[in-house]
Amino acid sequence: MATVPVWIMSETVEPILTDTLEWQNRFISDNMRRIFLLIYRMLGNVADAQDLTQEVFIKALQRQDQLKDADKAAHWLSRIATNTAIDHMRRNGRVSFCELDSLPEPVSSSPAESPEQVLLRAERQAVLEDGLQMLTARERAALLLRDVEGLPAEEVARHLNCSKATVRSHIANARVKFRRYLSRRKP
Repeated sequence: MATVPVWIMSETVEPILTDTLEWQNRFISDNMRRIFLLIYRMLGNVADAQDLTQEVFIKALQRQDQLKDADKAAHWLSRIATNTAIDHMRRNGRVSFCELDSLPEPVSSSPAESPEQVLLRAERQAVLEDGLQMLTARERAALLLRDVEGLPAEEVARHLNCSKATVRSHIANARVKFRRYLSRRKP
């Protein structure tokens, strides 16, 4: 059996590896913030969201051969993230703690935004996060995937491994619980 010279191998393999690394880097940079926010909204804990975001990308890159359609990469990644977050909540319960120093930085305000507007936006964000914590993991995931990520009910059903009717039920229950939560907060 004849061996292939090293210089021929490097000319053949290097471009493939370079293209793969470029794709992986672009894939991560294009999706990192969205996946972190999805997980953070589900867990409400920055440290866990950071750890699980890394775990999601490791899982995704290890299984990138399973990705058949590059156009569906974002949905595929969201499904991995959702399942990873749900598994984490099952293992660790729903209680989460966060030090004030480790809270995520608020979205930078525009120069035209007054201090009052910044405060109101922060309060709305806190109300949203508190309301989301009142939901079950599946309700929270269904609501976030449908209303925040904008996925159709069929895609949410695939993410959660349930029927479309179950997704509609989760979303309806989540909205009812969220409305009750908001009505209790009003003066």
